[in-house]
Amino acid sequence: MLTISQLASYAGVTVRAVRHYHAKGLLVEPERDHSGYRRYDAAAVVDLIKIRILADAGVPLSRVKELLDAGDDDFKKAVAEIDKRLRLEIRERQGHRERIARLVHGDGLALPPEAVAYLERMRELGIPERMIQGERDAWILVAAQQPQSMEPFIRSKVGQLDDPSIVETYKELEAMLDWEPGDPRLETIADQIVSQLEAISPEDWAAYTDADQAMPDELVALLDSMFVEQVPVARDLMRLVEKRGYTGWTKLERIKS
Repeated sequence: MLTISQLASYAGVTVRAVRHYHAKGLLVEPERDHSGYRRYDAAAVVDLIKIRILADAGVPLSRVKELLDAGDDDFKKAVAEIDKRLRLEIRERQGHRERIARLVHGDGLALPPEAVAYLERMRELGIPERMIQGERDAWILVAAQQPQSMEPFIRSKVGQLDDPSIVETYKELEAMLDWEPGDPRLETIADQIVSQLEAISPEDWAAYTDADQAMPDELVALLDSMFVEQVPVARDLMRLVEKRGYTGWTKLERIKS
């Protein structure tokens, strides 16, 4: 007869596991002998080994008892069902692994390749990471709501990065993130933004506005609200730009006279 420690050793499990199987009703717990110890026979070792094998194979403990008591046909049917469930779980977990792998690439987690390439281009041009992160978050919202429109949206933005003045404005805007409302330097920023808008050719302006027109008003409002929430001077800047003839932020439009 064996002690619980010896039983566990023969079956290749821990004493804690044996007690857990007792609690689950999978392994019969013998009465204590006159010395106060529980003693196990060879049959208990065999049962415990079967339980361990089934558990190691991924069989839920809730079904182990059913399999131990099943006849050959029922056992085969139950195993086939469990195997089907495990295969489904493997596919699900593989999907999880693929999503986790995408986390390594950061921007690619929730953005299409063209948006990732656009953000990488910003990095190559030396645009501060805080500005890039703001762009990334905005594009994540757009991609979630308008995935079919991402390509024209991004195309309209990519061309702007060829303008050195726009790249320089991005860099200057990064410092603006820490300014307080009422900062007099906002006048210069507003002048720069409007100057760049005025420099856009009629053809480019048509392409720029055509892409923006595809964006629903609710999404535009959400993106504008994100800018206002994240940048303390956002409202001031938008008011200054409006004084200079343009309204909005995500979708800047000339004010009709």
